[in-house]
Amino acid sequence: MSTPAEPPSPGASFAPSETGEYTHRQILTIITGLMMGMFLGALDQTIVSTAIRTISDDLHGLSIQAWVTTAYLITSTIATPIYGKLGDLYGRKKLFMFAISLFIAGSALCSFATSMYMLAAFRAVQGIGAGGLFTLVLAIIGDIVSPRERARYTGYFMATFGTSSVLGPVIGGFFASHAVILGLTGWRWVFLVNVPIGIAALYVVYRTLHVRHERRDTRIDWWGAASLIVTLVPLLTVLEQGRVWGWTSGRSLACFVVAVAGLAAFVAVELRMHDAALLPLRMFRVRSISVGIGASLVVGIAMFGGIMILPLYMQIVHGASPMESGFLMLPMVVGMMSASIISGQVISRTGHIRGFPIFGSGLAAAALLLLSRITADTDLVLVMAVMLLLGYGLGNCMQPLLLILQSAVPPRDIGVATASATFFRQIGGTIGVAVFITLLFATVGDHIHQAIGNESHDPVFRSAVAQASTGHDPVARGVAESILHPGHHGAVAQVQDDSSFIQKLPDALAHPFKAGFADSMDGVFLLAGLLMALGFLVLWLMPHVELRATSAAAAVRSEAAPTAPVTEQL
Repeated sequence: MSTPAEPPSPGASFAPSETGEYTHRQILTIITGLMMGMFLGALDQTIVSTAIRTISDDLHGLSIQAWVTTAYLITSTIATPIYGKLGDLYGRKKLFMFAISLFIAGSALCSFATSMYMLAAFRAVQGIGAGGLFTLVLAIIGDIVSPRERARYTGYFMATFGTSSVLGPVIGGFFASHAVILGLTGWRWVFLVNVPIGIAALYVVYRTLHVRHERRDTRIDWWGAASLIVTLVPLLTVLEQGRVWGWTSGRSLACFVVAVAGLAAFVAVELRMHDAALLPLRMFRVRSISVGIGASLVVGIAMFGGIMILPLYMQIVHGASPMESGFLMLPMVVGMMSASIISGQVISRTGHIRGFPIFGSGLAAAALLLLSRITADTDLVLVMAVMLLLGYGLGNCMQPLLLILQSAVPPRDIGVATASATFFRQIGGTIGVAVFITLLFATVGDHIHQAIGNESHDPVFRSAVAQASTGHDPVARGVAESILHPGHHGAVAQVQDDSSFIQKLPDALAHPFKAGFADSMDGVFLLAGLLMALGFLVLWLMPHVELRATSAAAAVRSEAAPTAPVTEQL
């Protein structure tokens, strides 16, 4: 008598083979859900940054809008290494679904905020979910695809990132420009749009993401997590608020002291926890990891700081709207995508990877140094050509550095390695943005005064000032008065809080303000270029790293084969 065959379990067609390897079709199916999760996080960042001015005006909290960004940044940064470690221990599917669910809940809550403080609190909830989106996506890819084969799939993720970078400002600008959409204030849809996308991502992930995981029972590094929070909360807070508080104010110094104390405690705890540590310090004894993480930190400072200035240059100096500036960033996105795809294909065929981040950081440094020579009169076509080079350089840095770190650690630690790369790059980006914004606004006043002095000998400029001083436009008349009376610098002081009036001025009158901003931005690009050059030098210390030819999941399964524990199908 024959026994009836058991019906296949849901998702059986997506499960790996007995060796732990996945077919190309299975990988493409899994990637569908991962791309939706990545798109969710990347789109939110660009949409909110475009609409934040409108949101803060509506909630009467323009002066505290930075706290909305700070709250999100703190929780997402803290959550990043925690997701990486927990994913290594307990599997990533349920954790990824938890991160998406929390992100959806935070997004829905944000849409009902009635004050900036309430919005900041809800953004903090959203940030906890966001911390797992990028980290877990990259770690899951490391689980199912070998480093040498990952090139076949890099293009999908770069296309997702590039699409969100362009669509974000467009969608954010659309929602922010409408007072009411379907009975709700337009800006509230900035957050509500995440809900249907997130629900769809949850369904796809539940149906398609079936990754074998060998569960490990070990101690949870609660004290490490607590000391990391004590370190990062004051550090990220002062990096975001230091320009307003003053870098040597009592509040700023107190934050620095607490952060240093928290860092000392974190190192002490991690040394005692050994392999159970949130960030095992033994990893840093591996030269390729220490060099890779150091380079990620320096490149993050230069990359995020430099990239953040480009939209400001487009909007302030060339008068582009937020939506237009999103499209103008397209050359850099194209450069990043094409470099990632081309470098990935070469790496896949040759197995050689060391030269790509070195070349990429050198090219990015050269592009940033070229950007430090632009002026208010530089043709946008030329600026966009340099942006293409910058994107191509960055595209050769980001993916290869991650592949090096994932190949340099044991397969069981791939989540920690991925989280470490993301974590230090994010910390670097936060430092870069804080330093570069401070440098920009610390120098822009003097540069505007200098530009006004230089143009005071131009008859066209003198005529524009004279006409504006007797005209009916109150904005132009106020600017003309501040120029005619050197002791009164109202317009120059105002421009640091609200630069929108520059676009309302006649071209001749607006030019010294645009020139002053361009000169200050040149200083930022110069510093970013020098830092990227430092990253280029650091990367020369990178040893040769042999990329694994098998996925992390297959490697772990092979190691566990002789004494295989019960395997949990996630």
